[in-house]
Amino acid sequence: MFFQIRKIVKQEKIEVIIINHILPVGYVCWLIKKFLGIPYIVISHGTDVLYGSRNTWKVNMMRKVVEKSEQIIFNSVSLRYRFLIVLPEFESKSSVMYPCPDPDFLEEPPKEKIDKLRSQLALEGKRVLLSVGRLDEGKGFPHIIRTLPKLLKRDPHVVWVIIGDGPKKQEILNMIQKKSLQNVVRYIGEVPYEDLKIYYYLADLFVLLTHPDEGREEGLGMVFLEAAAAGLPVVAGKSGGVEEAVLHTKTGIVVDVFQEARQIESIIFDLLSNHIFALQLGKNAKERIRQDFQWPKQLKKLEPWIGDVK
Repeated sequence: MFFQIRKIVKQEKIEVIIINHILPVGYVCWLIKKFLGIPYIVISHGTDVLYGSRNTWKVNMMRKVVEKSEQIIFNSVSLRYRFLIVLPEFESKSSVMYPCPDPDFLEEPPKEKIDKLRSQLALEGKRVLLSVGRLDEGKGFPHIIRTLPKLLKRDPHVVWVIIGDGPKKQEILNMIQKKSLQNVVRYIGEVPYEDLKIYYYLADLFVLLTHPDEGREEGLGMVFLEAAAAGLPVVAGKSGGVEEAVLHTKTGIVVDVFQEARQIESIIFDLLSNHIFALQLGKNAKERIRQDFQWPKQLKKLEPWIGDVK
């Protein structure tokens, strides 16, 4: 990696490097700066801080990388806080820049396209829950599966649409089958990014019960921002920066999956039933994306190092 980056830096006359992981990429940029004098900025999204904190050697390497960087930028206040617990001496060198959903998510697809997809998935007259995420630990899919039978007793018109793939896919599908939920679940699998938006506009409620798992927590949660951009109310699990992506009782409902497990069913049912409140949450969420989660606004935080960003 060092030789590849060095070659690109020389060929393209690179003036500053922006990297997305503290380790190991950060160490390579530390070497590039040492030998070529090229400055670098670190942007952290979550797991790199966790893995970089696992032993003294890695913490020292992380310290070395951040010390020589121009700035370390985190995708949430939560992640910045977790980093500063380990390396508090870099408080003045750390900041937060939120990622932003594609602006296209703010624009509703044509009604005929939504209706066509609704018909294809047999969703006429249904109340649609949507989950988009990697099928892995910490995303909370088993918690939704356990909640669904109780929810169906209160509202038999509920259907759950799942988009995503991952190492726990078969385990999750087996759980769905064991609970005899095949008829109320639409597992779509992976969807090309350019085709994803319509599913948000198809749904009545976005649900992803994220939770801490063996020290891992959400950095922020881009899917929550995409749902917000589509004006979709959200039920989110408390984990890391999720409470920054979803404002509790303002743009959605944030629950502690472990402490509030018994309330999840009622929370979902109430949002599906109280259309006025759900509509207001979605409206607030969309407006928040328009106001705060736009790249021109967030990228201004990089201007001291890369100049004016249009």
